[in-house]
Amino acid sequence: MTHNAIRRAVENDEAVFGASAATFSPTMIEIFGDLGLDFVWLDLEHGGPSPYDSTALEELTRAADVVDIELLVRIPMPEPSIVRKVVDAGVRTVLIPRIETADELRPAVEAAYFSYDGEVGDRGVGIGRGSRWAGYADSHVGDADEDVLVGTMIENERALDNLESILSVPQLGFAFLGPADMEMSMSGGDPLAKHPDAIAEGIDDTLDACLDAGVPAGRILNDPAAAANAVDDGFQIVRIGDDIGAVRQVLGERLATVTAGDD
Repeated sequence: MTHNAIRRAVENDEAVFGASAATFSPTMIEIFGDLGLDFVWLDLEHGGPSPYDSTALEELTRAADVVDIELLVRIPMPEPSIVRKVVDAGVRTVLIPRIETADELRPAVEAAYFSYDGEVGDRGVGIGRGSRWAGYADSHVGDADEDVLVGTMIENERALDNLESILSVPQLGFAFLGPADMEMSMSGGDPLAKHPDAIAEGIDDTLDACLDAGVPAGRILNDPAAAANAVDDGFQIVRIGDDIGAVRQVLGERLATVTAGDD
């Protein structure tokens, strides 16, 4: 009934590429799928519909199904009830932000699974699009855990300090770098402070720790050469752009070109 292409790829040591749909448009999701991207990043932490709005999420997952593309949904906080709501709406890949310790992360990961770390998980059974409206059915409960993928953001100094324990959380599917927030956490109260050496070290340390732990790592790189190099280095989940940025760049360049003679 389901097939999480991101999970299948990273389990086979392959890389996947995606883009953010900051407009949260089903049309844009279809376009990304037609382009051949592997996933659409939906950032519910900073925009979009409420993560508790199953109706809105269902429309986005339907659009993804039409073109066989995965949704990678970042939720606002490590709240188990939000995780359950999102996966029941049909989202298979969930990204947990605002994590500093393994104890904060574990309940959020557990909420996505019927079976967790050798015990009963904390997902629970509900009627929703994730179960194709079947509710409790052997075909759903028995197979759903094989297609869920839960990741965590590594985006602050305390997370860097606790990398080993965070990456050891059972059934953690991937870790995603957040250099911008990492820099903010190092700012000492000055949001304009820059720490390029410390950020580079944090990225390298996170990647090394992920490779050692066997946890796939991801990051954002809009430059194609940099993205390709990141994959060579070992990153497997790479976001290479977004809908708004693409529009601004392409149409901005076109407008500048056609109006160049006006001066």
